[in-house]
Formats: sequence, structure tokens, C-alpha cells
Amino acid sequence: TGVQTCALPISLVKNKGEQLWVEKRAGKLGNLEKELSNVPNSHSGIGHTRWATHGGPTDSNAHPHLDNDGKLAVIHNGIIENYVELKAELEKRGHKFKSETDTESVAHLLSDARKKHNGDLAAAMREVCQQLRGSFTLLAIHSDDPERIVGARRNSPLVVGVGSNENFLASDVSAFISHTKRALELGQDEIADITPNSIVVTDLAGNVLPQKEYEISWDASAAERGGYEHFMLKEIFEQPKAVADTLIGRLEGLPKDISKQINLKKIEKVVIIACGTAYHSGLVGKYAIEKWGGISVDVELASEFRYREPSVNSKTLVIPVSQSGETMDTLMAMRYAKERGAKIFSVCNTNGSTIPRESDAVLYTHAGPEIAVASTKAFTSQLIAMYLIGLHIGRERGELKKSEAKAIELELSELPAKIEQILETVEPLRELTRKFKDATSMLFLGRHVGFPTALEGALKLKELAYMHAEGFAGGELKHGPIALIDQGTQ
Repeated sequence: TGVQTCALPISLVKNKGEQLWVEKRAGKLGNLEKELSNVPNSHSGIGHTRWATHGGPTDSNAHPHLDNDGKLAVIHNGIIENYVELKAELEKRGHKFKSETDTESVAHLLSDARKKHNGDLAAAMREVCQQLRGSFTLLAIHSDDPERIVGARRNSPLVVGVGSNENFLASDVSAFISHTKRALELGQDEIADITPNSIVVTDLAGNVLPQKEYEISWDASAAERGGYEHFMLKEIFEQPKAVADTLIGRLEGLPKDISKQINLKKIEKVVIIACGTAYHSGLVGKYAIEKWGGISVDVELASEFRYREPSVNSKTLVIPVSQSGETMDTLMAMRYAKERGAKIFSVCNTNGSTIPRESDAVLYTHAGPEIAVASTKAFTSQLIAMYLIGLHIGRERGELKKSEAKAIELELSELPAKIEQILETVEPLRELTRKFKDATSMLFLGRHVGFPTALEGALKLKELAYMHAEGFAGGELKHGPIALIDQGTQ
């Protein structure tokens, strides 16, 4: 596989009816940037980068994909599960395919449906989405109506940016934050029909839906490197602020509407569901909630949760943890629990995303955008959220005395300054780690909350240095892992 760098199909507004201008290249973004020096004057366009999922990483398989008339273009995140059947039917109807992708079938379907609906691209999108199986975000544009872009989402992120004489569709608000801080939530199976001066959101039946607007709490500078060598380093040094922002206004208690939505006194068990880094934060949350809240806590990998028919009911509190709020395994596990009557209290960083929208209550971490692939401040702020939830449950269930709660509040309030202090003296740690650069394997050991931290440390080393690493509970080294230690092990 490789990265497909896709095109910017741009509708030529001044020449209505002409075909789209399209440029696309496989490989790195630089391959495409070289070709964009002569972009025609225009007012609308769509573009996309994604991994090669169907077919090789070639120019023809890169997005966007066009219909046979060359007038309609589609970009797509996700998977169309029934594209083989759709493609076979389309080929019987005379459509010619130029790529190996699942996405191209959508372009052909939309082309036929648009003609059927007298040029109404939104109506065509509604019809086509009802034929598709899978998870997807779709954007489409047609040269006969060049100022209109239509988007759809199913189990994949899509957000509307609301500007002045301009509107946006993107998978994340960071794509348009330099233009506007106003955004609209889009729900499951909703269609957004935008022009520079209008936004209409409908369901698949064509019913116009009310628009729920929210304001993005960070600005464009948060999505820039700000003088740091790379985003990873920037986000490491943003941890004190992220922790402070997660704590602000919450130390003395979480919002009262959380208690209205979830009666914690009736809860008999807590289940935390998450993936990767968020799972490790949940393991730390288990210690806090069990100690302060006096209630049993299970921490489950979201990707495995549904497959063992777990015991959850109306007396179970399920806490999904997700930075994006769109993590598919976590979302599906949450829906499984919700169908069985569990109460849902999510931890998330992304306002208006699917997981918090489908929860009974949500605790936003306010960590701001995390651009780097390896999580830093998102993990730290999730840890703080877990402590806040543990503190809240302990108060609500009467397990914590006022003096104990106050002591915890004080310790939490001091964390941003303590993290700042560590970051100011990080150079000796950097020097120490240089001695490990030739290691063939790294073992991380920890006890109590140090155990989940060891797991997260090993994960970070794998993600960033591409080195073999494993995390273990401190007492478990002698029960097998010790056999792995040799001269190359650190």
C-alpha cells in the first residue's frame, strides 16, 4: 500500500457546463503540489488524501473519481462493502470503469440518479446512500451546478464549516479553522447540501433537519507547528495547557446535567471501552474509579467487546473514551451496550462528533487539535478526565469524605505546573535515551498506575522509533518475559 494523494477537482464557475478541472497524483503531497501552479480561477472544489485500500497506489486509483461524462466527481472516506455487486450492475448498464476502487461505483450511481432527479445532486445522493453498505463520508460536485457541493456521512466523520459568503465540508474542523470557527454537527445518514450562501441538511427521506451549530474553541494557530520542529514535539509541550483546560471549572464538581442524565447511585458496574492509547487511559481510570467511587470497573478493548457477548444492563455505566469521537470500534461497542440498556458517559476531545452525540452525558477534554499520529496531550487529558470522573462518582455515591475530595482537588490542580517543570528539565532524559538507540528490544515495567503507563510507553516507542517494545506489570517480569532479555534488551 501507499498514500494516494488526490486531486482537487475544481468546477469552473465562469464556464458553466464545461468539464471539471482535475489533477491527482499518487505518493506524497509534494507530487501533487508540483502540478498545482496553474489551477484555474474558481470558487469551489473538493480534494482528498487517503491510503490505497482498493487497488494499488496509482494516479488512476487516487481520488477524486469521475462519471463517464467527466462532469461529476466524488471523493470518499471509508469502505463501500457492496461495491462488487454495484459495479457489476453498472457495467451491465454500460458504465466504463477506469480504476480499481470501490469509490468509482458511487460516481456512476450518482450520475444516473442525478439525471433521474432532473439535476438535483442532493436528491441523487439521498437515493444512492440507500443503496450503499458500509461506512463512508462522501462529497460530490457537478460542473453543471458548480457552486454546489453535496456531502453524506455514515459511521465516518463529516462536519460543516459556516463562513461568510463561503461554506465548507471537511472530516475535521482543522481543515477550515483559518476561515471560520463556526461549525454544524452532522448526524448519521444525513446529507449536507452547501453553496457559498446556503446550507441545507436533510435525512435520507429528504426531510429538512434543524441545524445544531457550535463554536470551535481553538484558533488556527493551534493547528500550526508554532516554531516547533514537528507537531509531535509541539503537542508534548502543550500538555500543561491541555491538562489545565481539562480541569478548568470541574475540580469542585462536574456539570449538574450529568447527574440528571445518569443516576450513579443505581449503577452497579462500570465498563470502560476504548482502543490503543485511550484504552491505556481507561486502565488508569479503573484505579481511580474503584478507589474513590467504591464500584467495580472493567476495562475492555472496544474491538473485542461485542464478540464475547458481555454482560451489561440498565445498571451498567459504560464509558467510551475516544479522542476523535469517531473511533469505529469504540462507537460500535458503545451502541451494543446502549441497545442493552446501559448508560453511556463518554470522554471525548471533539465537539459534535458521533460518540458524544449518542451518549447520555459527555466530558469533553478540551485538549485542542492533535495533529501528530502518536497521541500526547490527548492521552494526558484523558487521564485527567478519568480522575475527574472517579472524583465525581466518589462524591455522588458518598464514598469520599469532603476532606478527601479536597485533597484530591488540590493534587489535581498542581499537575499543570508539575508537568511544566518536567518539560523544562527534559534534556537529561533526551541524553539518556540516546544510549538506547541501538537496542533491539525495550521492556517497560510498571506497578499500579505505572503498569498502564508502561503499556503506553511501549506503544509510543513502537509508533515513533519503530522498535520492538513491550509493557509489563512489574511483578510479571519473572513469569516469562525475563526469558527475552539478552544483550540487546533495555
